[in-house]
Amino acid sequence: MYSISGRLCILSAMLAVAGIGQTAPPAQTPDATQTAAPTAAPAAPAPSPWTKKGVDFYVLGDLYYTNNFNDPSTGYNDLYNFNFRSDMPHLNFAKFAMEKASGVVGFRVDVGAGQTVNWMASTDRAPEGMKYLEQVFLEFRPNHMHGIQFDVGKFVTSAGAEVIESNANWNYSRSLLFGWAIPYYHLGLRTTIPVTKSFTAGVQIVNGWNNVKDNNSGKTVGLVANYAWKKVTWSNNFYSGPEKNDTNKGFRNLYDTTVLITPNDKTNVYLNFDYGSDKNIDTGRSTWVGFAAAARYQLTKRIAFAPRAEVFSDRNGFSTGTAQTIKEVTLTGEYKLVDGLVSRIEFRHDQSDQPFFNKRAGDPLAKGQSTFTIGLIAFFGPKK
Repeated sequence: MYSISGRLCILSAMLAVAGIGQTAPPAQTPDATQTAAPTAAPAAPAPSPWTKKGVDFYVLGDLYYTNNFNDPSTGYNDLYNFNFRSDMPHLNFAKFAMEKASGVVGFRVDVGAGQTVNWMASTDRAPEGMKYLEQVFLEFRPNHMHGIQFDVGKFVTSAGAEVIESNANWNYSRSLLFGWAIPYYHLGLRTTIPVTKSFTAGVQIVNGWNNVKDNNSGKTVGLVANYAWKKVTWSNNFYSGPEKNDTNKGFRNLYDTTVLITPNDKTNVYLNFDYGSDKNIDTGRSTWVGFAAAARYQLTKRIAFAPRAEVFSDRNGFSTGTAQTIKEVTLTGEYKLVDGLVSRIEFRHDQSDQPFFNKRAGDPLAKGQSTFTIGLIAFFGPKK
């Protein structure tokens, strides 16, 4: 366990790393005496060095240091699901991805490592090596089928307002809903069906929740309905199927919906709601329900601010192991160091109506947990 001075040294070191970004040169003021040159037609954008022969390549990774004010004897931040190590620097996730997203046949492969990989595959019966493949699937876009696409393989879930990769989220830590209400990935078949300019539907037939190797002989069905307007996107996902080991009795159902609002080019807001249930033959039905709201404000070209608030009710203790209602508030600041490299600082507080959070050895469980996190995120790939 680190002393107070030890933690301050670690924080100082990481802040020093976060501060190595280059300072942008001052803008050049045009000379008013110069005559403006004729306006030329805009040049075609230069091809991305991250695209070769129609295949896009991506490299990303992030590391973090989290100070948990409870100083838990376990060394973990309770209820966190990726950056869950407390009071020590740690690699969260690093991956390489490639995708061919055009033509009749395409593919996507994501290979990753880090504690995120171990956590997501912790209940999967698949061979050990499969956990390093976050995604691996073929894409089929048959001609003359009005944009319908079929994907076959392992792919991340359609549910949720957040994703696995830190760079694509507004906050550094994941919400309670992302961690405890929905799956991470599936293996099977999914379809994307453009119905109108604003409405896209989809059907999925998969092994289940976080299963490459199915844990029973049944299949889970997913239904997707997404609406996209100029400033509002509304996403709906429903999954239903047997999820218990070695039996097809007792279905697990999930409804997930997210509304994304973009009033202007500097502001984004999302609202996310989840309701899930799992029927157990012996103990009856367990249910969980949650609501989250978050926003992101781009203050300058380099600085952004993202607050998040949510409430999650694990009514029967199915997800967290304790029947409880948890409220969570997160405040995240982001600073872009250079293209492809950003730093984030984050304060988060979780509050339960039950004693749940670990403290120092010998101390009773607490109802609350507060953390402070510094994260460094790198992402390189085509700009789209």
